[in-house]
Amino acid sequence: MNRFILIAGLIAAGFAAASARAETPAPGANVSEVEALAKARPAPGLPNRIEVAFVLDTTGSMGGLIDGAKRKIWAIADEIRKQNPNAEIRIGLVAYRDRGDVYVTDKTDLTSDISAVYGKLIQVQAVGGGDWPESVNEALAVAVNRLGWNKGADTRRIVFLVGDAPPHMDYAQDVPFTDTLKIAEREGIVVNAVQAGNAKDTELIWRTIADLGHGRYLPIPQTGGVVVIETPYDQQILKLQIELQRTVIPYGSLKQQSMVREKVGVAAAAPAPAASDMASYSVRTAKPAERKVVTGEGDLVADVAAGRAKVEEIKTEDLPPELKALAPAARQAEIDKHLATRKALQGDLEKLVAQRDGFIAEARAKQPRGTDGFDRVVEAVIRDQIR
Repeated sequence: MNRFILIAGLIAAGFAAASARAETPAPGANVSEVEALAKARPAPGLPNRIEVAFVLDTTGSMGGLIDGAKRKIWAIADEIRKQNPNAEIRIGLVAYRDRGDVYVTDKTDLTSDISAVYGKLIQVQAVGGGDWPESVNEALAVAVNRLGWNKGADTRRIVFLVGDAPPHMDYAQDVPFTDTLKIAEREGIVVNAVQAGNAKDTELIWRTIADLGHGRYLPIPQTGGVVVIETPYDQQILKLQIELQRTVIPYGSLKQQSMVREKVGVAAAAPAPAASDMASYSVRTAKPAERKVVTGEGDLVADVAAGRAKVEEIKTEDLPPELKALAPAARQAEIDKHLATRKALQGDLEKLVAQRDGFIAEARAKQPRGTDGFDRVVEAVIRDQIR
């Protein structure tokens, strides 16, 4: 009985907060409604930095949604870049389960290295759970307090809580989500609640979290509802992506070189539609010199092109074996050759990506209206909240 009294109190608080706020889409509004509201609003100056964290239930019932997230994380990152090609984009991840599982929370700090986040997400498996509630309180506390959010006024800070089960409210020493959301409000972090499935007790809490978090409540199918649209351009893009990955030259510490090679390997194994999303994210960068094959540090070709490194200043021990064996002048020539190949391939990719964008827009326009999947609702809300 106490639990239902608590839930009722939280919902009342949430609705009170919502009524005091500026107009937002109705809870559960579909993608078209969110987009219509965004178009109706005047667009202020776009932020210089956009930070998005996903707080993801990884227990056994979430398998379908997690598989969809793996296929669509690059598409979501690409949507952010479409809104502001000049912005620094940072993505973080908090995977959560429950006490007694292999982990309660497993965090990946906010980072501009989207390749690393993708690699982490690929390893996530839906396992564990058992009882119905999960450690939602702890996961939200980690997301708000421990991901390394930028404090600048020119930063948009957005969280997506994604799960199908309500929080444990009976754990000692847990920080209630109501307290965490007060901190989020103070820090300018918007918290959205994405509900997989239609459990009523989860809906009550998720709506309250979205209201108190100044975000959106977003219901989606239990499976995630992700629809992958394959295009006639995906195989061509995949082929060019593989050729692009061959232009990467890892350098730095042995650990850094190993991490770069690992990211190249993960990218090479991506399904064709995901590879297309990677390519789209890369070529949409406003400054051609900033375009990367793998994000993060450690690709000598990208760093030389952007002026972040000079070949002659790099210690021999920080070079890969294929460059160590060359004379200094020959090393620069090898970098130049890789860079010329990369520019040509990226030019070809840019044309294919534009054609793919057109194909996907037409295909989506023909899709029947209904419950939108994980990627579509996230993309629509990001477009709205970035504005």
